[in-house]
Amino acid sequence: MKNPSTLKPYNTNVQQMFNNIASHYDFLNHFLSFGIDKIWRRKAIKLLIPYKPTQILDVATGTGDFAIEAIKLNPQKITAIDIAETMLEIAKHKIKKKNLGEKIAFITGSSESIPFTDKSFDAVTVAFGVRNFKDLKMGLSEILRVLNEKGVAVILEFSRPAAFPFKQIYLFYFRWILPLIGKMISKDNMAYTYLFETVMNFPQGDDFAVILKQVGFSNVRIYKLSFGICSIYIAEK
Repeated sequence: MKNPSTLKPYNTNVQQMFNNIASHYDFLNHFLSFGIDKIWRRKAIKLLIPYKPTQILDVATGTGDFAIEAIKLNPQKITAIDIAETMLEIAKHKIKKKNLGEKIAFITGSSESIPFTDKSFDAVTVAFGVRNFKDLKMGLSEILRVLNEKGVAVILEFSRPAAFPFKQIYLFYFRWILPLIGKMISKDNMAYTYLFETVMNFPQGDDFAVILKQVGFSNVRIYKLSFGICSIYIAEK
């Protein structure tokens, strides 16, 4: 691991926001997506099967759902990092209930300064987290750095549907209904407005693939899910 003194500061506003909503995070994720987010995670993890990763890093793990799903790959070890300590406490409670403590380790860590040495992992996963990177290219470069020479990154992220009328219905729900419900349940005025804004501003599809290639990834593939609401990006080192 890196020396803690070399770690760069977190995006403290985002860190505080996710700590604030941690206790409601899982419920809102599943409720607001009608449970489809679970299917998205399963599909993303299945795409890793041919790579047979033994050491996996889950970045921006939140409450650990993606890391727990990755257990199906039967790796030797999964390490998961996040900047929000309250989220990590919930994740640790989950694996304790599932008796997965020997398989998954949760630690505090930033995507822009991943606390591991070069070529430490066979695969890196990120679910709904790259939008929150303080510096997108730096975070992706860090993921590339910690992957071994045949490593692969799998990134699951929201995207924007293009087809009429689904696009219009989705955007209305995403901009007005989802933030309202999120605010009522989480009591956080910012979190779900922030979600809409980051999804609208995040480079998606081919634009994101270009950024992955710019930082050094190759063989980038894109899989669109649920009419384009979500996308899976696979990128090899």
